[in-house]
Amino acid sequence: METIQFKTNIKCGGCLAKVTPHLDAVEGIEKWNVDILNPNKVLTVEVCDIDSAQVAEAVQKAGFKAEKI
Repeated sequence: METIQFKTNIKCGGCLAKVTPHLDAVEGIEKWNVDILNPNKVLTVEVCDIDSAQVAEAVQKAGFKAEKI
């Protein structure tokens, strides 16, 4: 398992509700969390056998930005 972090623009509970079904639908994401109190709104994802581009794509489909850090 690998942990990947992204700087995002997911900033509130409504944003989390919008992105949740997109991230939950990705095969290989074991667990994820967004620290909305962090100024960079850091998304931390634990993945198995997928790369960061697939996670970023799921976030972008939800209408948000995700930049690997």
